[in-house]
Amino acid sequence: MELPAVLGLVLLLHLPQIRATQGILHAVGDGVPNTGKDYCITYNSSWTTLPTSYANANYYKLENISSIWLCSESELPRTDLKNKAVVVMVGNCSILDKALIAQSRNAKMLLVASKDGLPRPTDNRSGYESLTIPIAYVKYGDIANMEQDVGRNINVTMYSPSPPLFDYSMLVIFLISVFTVALGGYWSGVSELEDLRPSHNTGESEGGKKKDENVTFTPFTVILFVVICCVMLLLLYFFYKWLVYVIICVFCLASALSMFNCLSALIQYIPYGRCRISCLSKSAEVRLIFLALFCAAISVTWAVFRNEDRWIWILQDILGIAFCLNFIKTLRMPNFKACVILLGLLLLYDVFFVFITPFITKNGQSIMIEVAAGPSGSTEKLPVVIRVPRLEYSAVKLCVMPFSLLGFGDIIVPGLLVAYCRRFDVRFTSSSAYYISCTIGMCHIFRS
Repeated sequence: MELPAVLGLVLLLHLPQIRATQGILHAVGDGVPNTGKDYCITYNSSWTTLPTSYANANYYKLENISSIWLCSESELPRTDLKNKAVVVMVGNCSILDKALIAQSRNAKMLLVASKDGLPRPTDNRSGYESLTIPIAYVKYGDIANMEQDVGRNINVTMYSPSPPLFDYSMLVIFLISVFTVALGGYWSGVSELEDLRPSHNTGESEGGKKKDENVTFTPFTVILFVVICCVMLLLLYFFYKWLVYVIICVFCLASALSMFNCLSALIQYIPYGRCRISCLSKSAEVRLIFLALFCAAISVTWAVFRNEDRWIWILQDILGIAFCLNFIKTLRMPNFKACVILLGLLLLYDVFFVFITPFITKNGQSIMIEVAAGPSGSTEKLPVVIRVPRLEYSAVKLCVMPFSLLGFGDIIVPGLLVAYCRRFDVRFTSSSAYYISCTIGMCHIFRS
């Protein structure tokens, strides 16, 4: 596998969280008993105050008149809107005009259906102080499918759970990142120690092979590395729907190879099952053949079921950890100068693509966020993150991100620095002072 393809996979995502005022629309119908489903809504908290639980909220019968805009009294059908939750279509007038008309007909709730995502309700006009009914945006597709989801005679309510005081999924992310960085750095030191040992007879060719497996960065290759990351990010921004499958294929191959390298390094310490078989003048241990098949099977399983969010995240995290470990061990920084250049360039990379590009793009969105979230119509996501499901139910989990995420780059980049410190200890000191102090420093960075 070409090194640029793997390098382009590493630093695509440093994902900022998207913040908005989200709430939950809870709908129940006369379908299967106890049938209920939650849908994402957006609202303005300065106009609408929602309860924190649907158990404490009032339910209203849903009246779907999304065929009209509700911009004038003449549009209203003869249907009675009293004590109902009314759904109308976005457009032609402000949300305030729609709400005042619905309120004048004694409606208890206004839902504005949008076919283009969920905008946040904003309006500079005065008059919202006279509103007494809650108003929110909802996806038109959710309204259209609601009867199929929960049955007929639908009753709805809106609520917004309080955000959790502590996100326990972030603790899992923290432990994974620290474990990967510390172990990857230690493994790099072990590899360095093996390279420093004098080769003897039969072990000489094997030692030379191990050295060839490692890639040492120079200041020039560091700059080339960052340039490749920029090019890959721009290509994904413009050609996402095609290149996402290329990234998936590269991830499958690279993660399977990385898992094999990680597990084979452990298997070599097991003094059993060393029998070999020969084929075409080459020989291999049987246990390594079975290990290669196992790693390939894990990677293929992830590729087939990659959109099964309920459990596939476990395999993605395992493959991702193996990928990061192997990358930290294989890629070597020659000196501290190269580390400073890499970290400085990546800082500029993040700042430009997150904070500067919104002033350049037509839609005002940063290129990094667009690539991270993927196009709105795409179900495929880039597999370059460690992800853990959020344990607490909230509007953010439903509307924005059901997983806590950490990009591979956020693990590999500090891991390269820790690995350099570990190799420095092996070469020039008899202790692990630099390795331990750098790992502790990385713990404080991940904690923040």
